[in-house]
Amino acid sequence: MSAAGNGVRLLYIDDDRGLSRLVEKELTRHGYDVTCALDGDAGLERLRDGAFDVIALDHYMPTRDGLDVLPDILAVPAAPPVVYVTGAQDGRIAVAALRAGAADYVIKDVSEDFTALLRAALEDALERRRLSRANEEAQEEVRLARDRAEAMLREVNHRVGNSLQLVSSFISLQLRQMKKDDAGRLALQDAQVRIEAVAQVHRRLYTSADMASVALDEYLEGLVDELVQSLCPEEGAPCITLKAEPLRVDTDQAVSLGVVVTELVTNAVKYAYLPGNGGDIRVLLERQDEARAVLTVEDDGPGMGDGKPKGTGLGGKIISAMAHGLKSRLEIDPEHTGVRARMVFDL
Repeated sequence: MSAAGNGVRLLYIDDDRGLSRLVEKELTRHGYDVTCALDGDAGLERLRDGAFDVIALDHYMPTRDGLDVLPDILAVPAAPPVVYVTGAQDGRIAVAALRAGAADYVIKDVSEDFTALLRAALEDALERRRLSRANEEAQEEVRLARDRAEAMLREVNHRVGNSLQLVSSFISLQLRQMKKDDAGRLALQDAQVRIEAVAQVHRRLYTSADMASVALDEYLEGLVDELVQSLCPEEGAPCITLKAEPLRVDTDQAVSLGVVVTELVTNAVKYAYLPGNGGDIRVLLERQDEARAVLTVEDDGPGMGDGKPKGTGLGGKIISAMAHGLKSRLEIDPEHTGVRARMVFDL
């Protein structure tokens, strides 16, 4: 389809036979394939029987005027654009036609200017339709590309989650071969808990429609359940509870916060209470304001004692690294009986 209109199939609907012949003669000379209809119903019949690229529709016609016919034309599947033809004093009618869905309008007269203006309006309507379709196709391509990318990312998260679970299973096999009081066994248990904290994020991601963020409250709920199963399976073990407000964070934040919770809860299970004495370990998540939230892990044990880290100190180093990535730091409440560790982070 060229700018001159070559190959354009035009349906011209007008009860004025003389003007219809003039339009057909002039536009055929410019390469249009013109079909004329003398009223709206005849035009609709031809539209349903054949394929047209554009329509010119007159307003004043017997039985039904153009504004009455226009909705029926636009209701036809894949309806072509419509240029409305109206008299010189009918500005309100032209506006009504545009509001009803016409692509453009042309003032009707019998001069050569009319056919030139009509041709310009037809070609402009066709160009706008072409651009609109090109835009729709581009948007569809973007949507398909986004869907493919999300599917690939979901699959990656699924595979990463499975790989982490496989590593955790290998550790479980190794643990069965080690003595209960072996220091290496304790180190492997700590490593397994840390792996599960990261794996929990990936399980959340590949089962979620939102691949960019994680519902932190739901993630922590699943993480705490796993910590209970892995750290407190026996009678008389500490009771780990969670109270969390609904919050969403990006995936990197979720991983870091999950590791922090894992380390703090693991330390509390190890050091807050004597074996078999039970006790409470509480994980709290609450919004501080619109831009920040607070994560707290607390117990009612004997506290920090001399303040020196117990164990190898690896957990403290991990927490410091995670806090640095969150642009935060861990604070210990000196007024609390036991240990209360708080971290304020940006949302």
